Amino acid sequence: MPRLPVLTWIGNAFAVLLGSHGDVRQQAQQAGCSRQAAYAHADKVQQAVEDVRQPGPSRAALLEENRRLKSQVAQLQRRLQEVIVLDQDKQQRLTVTTAAMGLSLSQIRVVFALLLGAGKDKVPGKATLGRWLQAHARKAGRVLEVLDRHTQPAARDLCPDEIFFGGKPVLVGVEPHSMALLLCRRAADRTGDTWHEALKPFTALEYAACDQGKGLLAGLQALARARPTEAPRLEVGLDVFHTEREARTVLGRDWRKLAACWDKAEQADQTLAKAKDLRGKATRAQAAWRRAEGEWSFYEGREAAWKRAKAALAVFRPDGQLNDRAWAEQEIKAACRGLPGPRWRKVRGMLSDGRALTFLDRLQRRLAEAEPRVALREALVRLWRLDQGPRTGAGLGAAVVQRVVCAKLAGDWAEAYARVGAVLGRVVRASSAVECVNSVLRMQQARHRVLGQELLDLKRLYWNCRTFRAGKRKGKCPYQLLGVQLPTCDFWELLQRDPARLEQELSTPRVAA
Repeated sequence: MPRLPVLTWIGNAFAVLLGSHGDVRQQAQQAGCSRQAAYAHADKVQQAVEDVRQPGPSRAALLEENRRLKSQVAQLQRRLQEVIVLDQDKQQRLTVTTAAMGLSLSQIRVVFALLLGAGKDKVPGKATLGRWLQAHARKAGRVLEVLDRHTQPAARDLCPDEIFFGGKPVLVGVEPHSMALLLCRRAADRTGDTWHEALKPFTALEYAACDQGKGLLAGLQALARARPTEAPRLEVGLDVFHTEREARTVLGRDWRKLAACWDKAEQADQTLAKAKDLRGKATRAQAAWRRAEGEWSFYEGREAAWKRAKAALAVFRPDGQLNDRAWAEQEIKAACRGLPGPRWRKVRGMLSDGRALTFLDRLQRRLAEAEPRVALREALVRLWRLDQGPRTGAGLGAAVVQRVVCAKLAGDWAEAYARVGAVLGRVVRASSAVECVNSVLRMQQARHRVLGQELLDLKRLYWNCRTFRAGKRKGKCPYQLLGVQLPTCDFWELLQRDPARLEQELSTPRVAA
């Protein structure tokens, strides 16, 4: 039945309430409804009029109140979506993750106070946080025991070093290409035997870049001797990072001496300008400037000699050609003659150490294996160097021309270029990777009174599972970059995983690398 207009309802009500005999039947016929409907309309109209006469808010007020309440409900629903529910599981996760990032327990309590409110009854105490952290740090150690059995043998290059906490050494090893922290163990000492024992699981290790630490070198030598004949050859390269740091230390002392002489010469000039009696003062000013000029000449000579030695430790020569041991040794020998005296003795020793150029021998050998054709290999190496340079102007044009040269030398030059580029892109000259990790560990040490093995394990697991946010490693974590496929790379999920189940998952051909 079609819906009747409001005026029809009012007409029906008038006929029922105020009409004469027969008016209801006549009104119903005109309205097209039954008499029962007319009586019902009359009741509703009468009730509506009585409701309006009752005291209370008006309809407009009620509509406005309804609109306000709807807006308030929508706002509360939006806030509810943003509310962080910190149950005990979330509180433990927040505690463990922030501690692995480097926060102390006191700092973690500040974070909880911001999230939960400043009330003491809401914020977990330091003892509670400590228990949560210790329990999960022990779990991290058990998980790492499983992971190490599958990740340490995957490392071909390694940057080992030691760092001291409370006078006790911590043996650290970082795979430089993935930045995976594969070794972080507290030890009683740093002797060759201790290092040898720590490095035994690295069965596929081919190259180690390290400093001249006697214990570390002895451990690497023992590892190389103990290997079976079919195992890959282990080469040790002297770290370029420490050589450069030592040279900068000496140059820094020479520069400060030069700056002091220069200041004295300027002061002598100022004294001469203010003096009324010039006798003797002009001579002293001239002598001060002669000393400053002598120190400047001395510094320039040492700096030029060091720059020559530094260029000999690079992958490419200053003329753009690929470096090799013969040319580098000749340059280092000439540079050492310009670095005389006891202060440069350590730098000369580092430069003259044959291990300083091991990376060049390895580079030349691996390039020859990647591309046996000499002419094509040299052309591809030049193309790679141009591609790494400026991508505008003359550099871009030279790269285009070099691609044409490579294409004329071989039809499969693109495949060969990929192999050559992979070798050049994985050259390891310095142990900067481990120095980077050591700086993070020092920050951790500064915020924790005691940095035991369990906390180191927790930090190592977090480091290897965190995703890089920028750079050439962006979007992946160290474990992924290492090439080991894990069931999950989520730090918290790995931490909650049963070690036996994790071992089983990693041992299956579907998951293992």
